[in-house]
Amino acid sequence: MNQVQFAFQPLYSLHTGSAVAVEALARPASGRISELLESAMRLGRLVQADTGLAARAVHEAEHHAMRLPLHLNVTALTAASPSSSLEPLLTALRETGRRPHDVVFEVGPPFHTAPPAALLDGLNRLAAHGFRLAFDGLGAADLPLNLLAESRTDMVKLDRSSLGRLPDDTPTAALTEALVHFADRTGVRLVATGVETEDQLDMVRGLGIGLVQGNLFAPAGAGSVPAGAIAPAHPGRDVYPSGGTPAIKDFLRPARTVSADATCEEVRTVLVEDDALSGLVGVDGDGKPRWSIDRTRFLLGVTGPFGHALHAHRPARRLADPPHVIRDSASALEVLDLVSDGPSGRASDDVVVIDESGRCQGVVLMHELVRGMAEAKVEQAAALNPLTRLPGSDAVARDVDRRLAANEPLVVGWLDIDSFKTINDTAGFAAGDDVIRAIGRALTRLATDLGGVTVSHVGGDDFLISCGTDTIRALADAMLDTRWSADGMPVTVSLSTLWCPRRSIESYGEISRLLAPLKKHAKNLAGSSWVCGRPGTDYVDVLRGTPSGSGTSASAG
Repeated sequence: MNQVQFAFQPLYSLHTGSAVAVEALARPASGRISELLESAMRLGRLVQADTGLAARAVHEAEHHAMRLPLHLNVTALTAASPSSSLEPLLTALRETGRRPHDVVFEVGPPFHTAPPAALLDGLNRLAAHGFRLAFDGLGAADLPLNLLAESRTDMVKLDRSSLGRLPDDTPTAALTEALVHFADRTGVRLVATGVETEDQLDMVRGLGIGLVQGNLFAPAGAGSVPAGAIAPAHPGRDVYPSGGTPAIKDFLRPARTVSADATCEEVRTVLVEDDALSGLVGVDGDGKPRWSIDRTRFLLGVTGPFGHALHAHRPARRLADPPHVIRDSASALEVLDLVSDGPSGRASDDVVVIDESGRCQGVVLMHELVRGMAEAKVEQAAALNPLTRLPGSDAVARDVDRRLAANEPLVVGWLDIDSFKTINDTAGFAAGDDVIRAIGRALTRLATDLGGVTVSHVGGDDFLISCGTDTIRALADAMLDTRWSADGMPVTVSLSTLWCPRRSIESYGEISRLLAPLKKHAKNLAGSSWVCGRPGTDYVDVLRGTPSGSGTSASAG
């Protein structure tokens, strides 16, 4: 054990371009760390070896002045062990002054050695201590999926072997996309590990994964990683899996914390040693924020006339402010509301993000959030149809993927205007545009009123709709009962829907294929029409409209 050294590799955020944590990686003088742990397990000393390595990693991180949150690797058996087995690690934390909320336990295989109930209890004990939790090696380890759903983990790391099989291996791609949806809906942070090439990075971005680790950014080494380090050549925000709206987790940075009882001189020393810090958070023994300090205002206070004499050995809280605090489940818009409702002089202060227990999880820098929101809005605006201001088909595709991943029943509809070319040729292009705008406004209003409805304008006179099975009737009635017209010329519409019970459909692409013949069927009906089909059957239910008796030419759009 004494021959084991440690290398440190940072985790980077693609949204901020900064290192957000650092992982301690054990490096034996010979062989692999897995072999050493297997030997300890055969001797019945796996937990002692695990906690001993973790304690040494804490001291090594302190030696290298690692100020970022520290990731420590432990096996599932160690995580399931009684709190008393953690004493060597807790002692190391006390000796180095590192708080539990700045430590992330990466719980890894083998999982079968720990009974699931005992492991869940152990994870809850670790969370109660204030530690943050992650599962490591997903995709290669024997992690039960129910454990992933029931535990209080903050992060999941995809095994590098999964990334290596993408994008050509269809099952791996489907599983990874499902995990992205899971993370997006639950707030779990997903990490892609083993990113070593530009192609892999592009693939990770396309999936909407915001945290990365790998040699492309920084190989594991013994040197320190500054808190403000930038992911080389890849700074800035990237894809938002939620469809264009940034979430708090996309901009979460590590918080530099000090004791809530710290003196002004202690705070000044920290700020002077790290000029990248925009501020500090004073936390109590449980990791809960009690005050925050803005760098500029604080330094002006202690360096002004008589500032040092007045404040140096006094509590830092006298120059601090109540922290801007927000839950980690809040939206980015709620952060902006929080700051805009506060004092105007603190509009640029860091916002402290807390978990459900009130512990500090990190901070959001307002300039990064504002920039990210602005970029997202620009991207959204670029994707909107200029006539209706509705998004393109990607909006419905994302909603369909989300519902399929959540195993929800859904309905997808295709609405278009009958004989639209005739309308343009008779009433004019302006009148045709007016009809499209009117239908777009009606669909937007219905989506707001009914809730749970996503609408896309896919070009020309075609609209896509996705919603729950209990919503489509009200939407269809509203659209088909309306008397549409173009400069006095009566206008009818056709609605074709695909009713998808749970587990009846596999993908948005399959839905798109099945909707095409349904649309053709609806266009064969006279008047405003509505037909409905189901996957796995050719039967079409005609809910509105009557046979025109003249084929498709009478209503070709």
